[in-house]
Amino acid sequence: MNRQERRAQRAEGNLDTKGFLDVAGKFIDVANRENRKIPATDLQMAFLWAAARYNAHVAKAVLEVENHEEFVEEMVKQYTEMLRQHLADPELG
Repeated sequence: MNRQERRAQRAEGNLDTKGFLDVAGKFIDVANRENRKIPATDLQMAFLWAAARYNAHVAKAVLEVENHEEFVEEMVKQYTEMLRQHLADPELG
């Protein structure tokens, strides 16, 4: 996909891999700025709480998920896999 196609996708509200990583990077940038004043151990819990809150909003208000437990299980599964991938990343440290 070329740059023009990526921009068109983003304009429609769709994220390709680069767009996804760019958005995620913005959250990481906020965390890094806040970490200048707030201990990382406190900050990680604030971000985790915010992610849970936002995901609950999406589940209820956007996706209209009826079975909350199935949604929770799927989100936990996805988070677990992402966390394992990042912990295995030798560049992270």
